[in-house]
Amino acid sequence: MREKEFLPLVEGKLGIKELNPMQRQMMSRASESRDIILLSPTGSGKTLAFILPMLKILRPSTGRVQAVVVAPSRELVIQISQIVGQIAAGFKVTQLYGGHKVEDEVNSLSAGTDIIVATPGRLLDHINRRNIDVLPTRILVLDEFDKSLELGFEKEMKKIVGRLKNVSRYILTSATKADVLPDFLNLDNPVTLNYLEDNRELHSRLRVHRVDSDINDKLDSLCVLLAHLSKGERHERSIVFVNYRESAERVAGYLNKRGFPVVLYHGALDQRERETAVALFNNGSRPVLVATDLAARGLDIENVKSIIHYHQALTPETYTHRNGRTARVDREGDIYVLVGPEEDVKEFTDFDDTLYPDVEGKTPVSPQYSTLRFSAGKKEKLSKGDIVGFLVKECGAEASKLGKIDVYDHYSLVAVPYEEAEDILSSARGKKIKGEKRLVSLL
Repeated sequence: MREKEFLPLVEGKLGIKELNPMQRQMMSRASESRDIILLSPTGSGKTLAFILPMLKILRPSTGRVQAVVVAPSRELVIQISQIVGQIAAGFKVTQLYGGHKVEDEVNSLSAGTDIIVATPGRLLDHINRRNIDVLPTRILVLDEFDKSLELGFEKEMKKIVGRLKNVSRYILTSATKADVLPDFLNLDNPVTLNYLEDNRELHSRLRVHRVDSDINDKLDSLCVLLAHLSKGERHERSIVFVNYRESAERVAGYLNKRGFPVVLYHGALDQRERETAVALFNNGSRPVLVATDLAARGLDIENVKSIIHYHQALTPETYTHRNGRTARVDREGDIYVLVGPEEDVKEFTDFDDTLYPDVEGKTPVSPQYSTLRFSAGKKEKLSKGDIVGFLVKECGAEASKLGKIDVYDHYSLVAVPYEEAEDILSSARGKKIKGEKRLVSLL
């Protein structure tokens, strides 16, 4: 695929005016025959950095698999496939991951595909069932391969690599430097591009604040901090990190009862619940996300202003990944670490100051948006344009006031003004969209 074909799409679809130095260097390396190992911190534009050279290497579409991208989580698979789909004009992209309908994946594969983005287990399952012919594959990308190994996917990855017998180019990405690569990777004189030192520049855009709690149970202190950060106006996007699923449930429930616009995210939720949580956070309906460290890597989360460590991170790597959710793409961000009266601060944490939140007269405020759910999506041929047209013509909504719209396989989510949500929902009930009555509900 020629650069002149996809680079304009990067600007048009992704809104990126200029590639960063890492992305430009990856593009230049695509013309060489060597394998690439990219070491890059969270939030540095790493996904686009490996997608661009992959597209540059692709031959014209044949309907057979040319490139496979393996990522450790379903969220990362979705994020990568969405970006590839927007800029890989003329190529079919198929995503494979647990929690996705197998029938939809089989149908997509049977129609032919050029690029596969998948989690290790689901990809190997399709290979073993002969739902896919991977022999034509020439390009293999192992994104965040360190995380895949950490999660115990080494056996699956070894089997996948063994099945991809005609791969001529490997691209590996990692957020940490490995002393020894897995022995099943037979790389050809790889070049290593190390951008981990760019973390120093990231730290210059982060401010780390200590927030002391008078009691060991820090829930009241968390409420005070969130009220302080809202400044009595709209909540800016904040992620509250905890160490355990049970803690996430407890913290989210506590905040919800006290009126904070919160959404929960952890590994025990099913795929649709996790997709919905990210959508509600990104579209402003629930600008406070309470999450385990599953949200520290791989999620397509936008414009996060504050990271709150309700529980301190257990390792310096986790601390770095959590903080990397903010201060992305030259923005600044704030880190808040809640410290109990008997709690020791981790040795890898350095504070810029101690914050004493002021919440006098402040209470939780309403979010900017609410979210409507339509019981139809891509597989029912429903598009963003269809939804906008329906809401404007049938429900009296103003197009300029609508927020983010997410269309998934079998359902869609749209952000509407918080104050108008009930009226829009009432107008939508019983009316047809694209000739069909669909269930519309308020989340």
